[in-house]
Amino acid sequence: MSISQARVKSEEGSRDEYGTVIPAQSRLTDDDFTRRASEPRTKNTPVIIILGPTGSGKTGVSIKIAKAIGGEIISADSRAIYKGMDIGTAKPTKEEMDGIPHYGLDLVEPGERFTVADWKDYAEEKIKEIRAHNKIPMVVGGTGLYIDALIYDYKFKGPTGHKIGDIEQKSCSDRTAVKGNFLIIGVKTETEVLRSRLKQRIEQMFSPELFDETKQLVEKYGWGSQAMKSDIYEYAHKYLTGELTLEQAKEKCFYEDWHLAKRQLTWFKRNKDITWLELAKIYPFVLQYIHNGKRK
Repeated sequence: MSISQARVKSEEGSRDEYGTVIPAQSRLTDDDFTRRASEPRTKNTPVIIILGPTGSGKTGVSIKIAKAIGGEIISADSRAIYKGMDIGTAKPTKEEMDGIPHYGLDLVEPGERFTVADWKDYAEEKIKEIRAHNKIPMVVGGTGLYIDALIYDYKFKGPTGHKIGDIEQKSCSDRTAVKGNFLIIGVKTETEVLRSRLKQRIEQMFSPELFDETKQLVEKYGWGSQAMKSDIYEYAHKYLTGELTLEQAKEKCFYEDWHLAKRQLTWFKRNKDITWLELAKIYPFVLQYIHNGKRK
């Protein structure tokens, strides 16, 4: 069942002005969280979905949650699937991962075909593997069609039985009912906060390391694939070739990311199965939910 169904059954906590349950955090200490992270999992523990627009803080909060509950993370980011595209796609570093296994990164070479159907198959297999070694699967990202394909169990089969996976084949109008046990949370971010986070991230990303990565990618793959034309690499390359100043490149990259974030929000906001929480409320909410589920 989705969180929108489950939250009305909550036994504890109050609701904010958006109708979101705010858990009674005082009842759980950090020691409680650590202890429960090592407790046996059951097949009834939901797959935790944390979604939201680019730059909203999904990665940081998901790693924090995974550390507390014994989770492992599957990326739902259509740009992070590409090998060698690390800084420009904001993949978490090994240090940021903090020992939490991450899947769905570096799956294919830039330009190699990898469809929504391929990702769904991959994610479903990883969910089974994660459960098999007594951990909680988490799916984290901003690619709405990936997430919809998983939670609504889209079937990607053509008339001949062959798999299809082009983005045109499915849309948000194909949503019916959630099929499976998922806790679906969206990161609710004020517009100006999100714009500020995006600008700050771009300032951090435009670095000598990004320029080296861009050069290596261009040398290896050229500009023949759409993956190589993904926002920041295009503008980093134009800066390196003198077509843009550094400030112009940053500005264009910001507007590219901002338009991407707006498209992602438009997609997600049509989904009534998502519960939107402010970033700071997601961690205690998930831990309280898992705790309540274990007591039942």
